[in-house]
Amino acid sequence: MFQSPFINAFSLGDYDVKMYGVVMFCAILLGTFVSVLIAKKYSKDVDIEILYDFFPLMIISGILFARLYYVVLNIDYYFYHPMEIPALWHGGISIHGAILGGVLAGIFYFKKNKLPLLPYADVITYGLVLAQAIGRWGNFFNSEAFGTPCNLPWKLYISPQYRPIEYSSYEYFHPTFLYESLWCLLVFVILFFFVRKNKKCSDGVVFYSYFILYSIGRFIIEGIRTDSVLNICHVPIAQIVSVIIFFIGIAGLVCCCKKIPA
Repeated sequence: MFQSPFINAFSLGDYDVKMYGVVMFCAILLGTFVSVLIAKKYSKDVDIEILYDFFPLMIISGILFARLYYVVLNIDYYFYHPMEIPALWHGGISIHGAILGGVLAGIFYFKKNKLPLLPYADVITYGLVLAQAIGRWGNFFNSEAFGTPCNLPWKLYISPQYRPIEYSSYEYFHPTFLYESLWCLLVFVILFFFVRKNKKCSDGVVFYSYFILYSIGRFIIEGIRTDSVLNICHVPIAQIVSVIIFFIGIAGLVCCCKKIPA
């Protein structure tokens, strides 16, 4: 059984540093380290200095779009609470927004510098999916991103103040943050130990395979969650976006395969 603790990591004077922020910082740090390590060892087409140059732009763009995406989907709240918009330490970022921000930053940077995007996208993907696996634990410390009630051995206890109104009488819920964390670890294993070693794997295959694999897991897990920020015809927006990203991944793989010599 898990119990979600909404706690501070430490204090700097009068300012409390939240565990959510510490987890996110560690996730970004690990992601960049893993991407550079894999690029150095396995990718001859990737210039490490270019990676170092691109990372700040990608991270800033990813964070901004992750927050912007969440705010737009919750505009009814943030319209009346604009001072809450920059309060990232309260949670409220979206991985789909982060992916969009990172992709747009990549298109801008690599097109501007007339560099091939896909070799860099591949190595960054390894770090991204591991960062997601770590970052999901920020939801644990914020008592968010949990699922419907359950009584499984790995059930998650949620304090009354964080429970949805319709489930206020329940104590234990699916730890969907954990499910997604484990799924991201599995995606990394598949990409690194299977997709990468395919001799017919061209530039972009790892990147687009990530789109497909992550979207499958996210679509399933989203169906268990209770905190979907927006539903369209009773379908969570995250599931709709996951389907879109899934088909983008399929289309990208088809294009990559056409470039592979027979």
